[in-house]
Amino acid sequence: DLRKQARQLENELDLKLVSFSKLCTSYSSGRDGRRDRYSSDTTPLLNGSSQDRMFETMAVEIEQLLGKLTGINDKMAEYTNSAGVPSLNAALMHTLQRHRDILQDYTHEFHKTKANFLAIRERENLLGSVRKDIESYKSGSGVNNRRTELFLKEHEHLR
Repeated sequence: DLRKQARQLENELDLKLVSFSKLCTSYSSGRDGRRDRYSSDTTPLLNGSSQDRMFETMAVEIEQLLGKLTGINDKMAEYTNSAGVPSLNAALMHTLQRHRDILQDYTHEFHKTKANFLAIRERENLLGSVRKDIESYKSGSGVNNRRTELFLKEHEHLR
């Protein structure tokens, strides 16, 4: 029964991790693809915030599933240790080890994907602010641009 529950949770985790990975990769490619001259500033922000909420929701769901699977693995370990039949003990230990390996792989994959997503989001935020600064500089509406213009005029007069 515990093994059946573990397999069910593992299958659910596998599906969630695939969806989570797709969400994280679509965030990076979608943000870069929207940086054309026809896009407005509000579209990526709104879409990004909905993706951020979706990311947070999925991360919490996956963490809960990983916690449940850890609990079931612990219960299987208790059962294996309390089982009195030596011939079945080797098979049970092998099964338990396999489930622990799967849990470890899923945990590693989740943390890796989450870290990659956070790095992409941070990079995008940094690049977004730099792009905004460049655009404001190019637009000529900034105070610094006016000051630079005056300095250039003065320089021309001096020459």
